[in-house]
Amino acid sequence: MLTQESEIVTHARKSDDAPSKPRKNPCASCPYRLNVPSGIWDESEYNKLPAYDGEIHEQTADRTFMCHQQDGCVCSGWLGHLEEPTDMLAVRLGLMRGVMDPECLDYTTDVPLFESGAAAAAHGLKHINEPQAAAIEAAAKIVRKNGGTPTQKE
Repeated sequence: MLTQESEIVTHARKSDDAPSKPRKNPCASCPYRLNVPSGIWDESEYNKLPAYDGEIHEQTADRTFMCHQQDGCVCSGWLGHLEEPTDMLAVRLGLMRGVMDPECLDYTTDVPLFESGAAAAAHGLKHINEPQAAAIEAAAKIVRKNGGTPTQKE
């Protein structure tokens, strides 16, 4: 389905280079939301999520995961899926690098989220080859909103 054209941290940086903040709630197409349809994003997007899982020394992702809406916000689902955002190496590094606003440390949401990137990825990949109508509609809305980006893989 949908794939981002550039790296996680760079695709959505604000033009003013101010540290990124989360949205109030995860967006409707967030791969971490329990109620998001499976198969909205390309397989490569879902495959990024488990790299943020595990103990700090086990995590292989060191970049801030930005919202797929490309609005300059940190992904609120990613930030809120753990009880403590600082349990992620990328959050600690994002704060040190000045990419993330310190208010990210206190982020919480009442939106039901998957407990891990692996669980979110498994859900997202479940219907990747045969997305249901809700996923096709959500992906089309994102493409329209972003002026044709992110691109669809053939």
